[in-house]
Amino acid sequence: MRILGVCGSLQASSGNLTLLRTAARIAPEGIEVVLFDGLRDLPQFNPDLEGENSPPAVHAWRQALAGCDAVLIATPEYGHSLPGALKNGIDWVIGTAEFYGRVVAITAAVGGAGRGLMGLGALRQTLEAVSAVIVGGEPIVRGPGFEDDIRDLLRKIAEALPRAES
Repeated sequence: MRILGVCGSLQASSGNLTLLRTAARIAPEGIEVVLFDGLRDLPQFNPDLEGENSPPAVHAWRQALAGCDAVLIATPEYGHSLPGALKNGIDWVIGTAEFYGRVVAITAAVGGAGRGLMGLGALRQTLEAVSAVIVGGEPIVRGPGFEDDIRDLLRKIAEALPRAES
């Protein structure tokens, strides 16, 4: 199983990027978490650039999504919502349906309980508009239980994926 890790923050020292790197490091056998770092390269969404006019960064984003079984988004909350770069990335694939029916786990690496909930709520609302199957949705507090909570989220992703028929 291949999970695409997407960080909503563009910050090099983001706690959410640390969460995704940790997920890649501790993923159980049979689960590969690969990180996508191309949100920063996407131009602002413009319907005039759709189709064959799409920039290379957009093609790379769409290919990354098409090449995975599920997506894990870890994102901060900016202004009680999701970061603009992440929303822009989702906007680029609304018309091409890469999120349609896809299992997408959402979380936020936070410094304390109760933080990040409004941003995750905004992300959930956006992903529901593209018919994603949302898993998780709770922030993960950085601290002693951090890795255990990430393992639990990876398990939930695996359980949410349709089983291959024998």
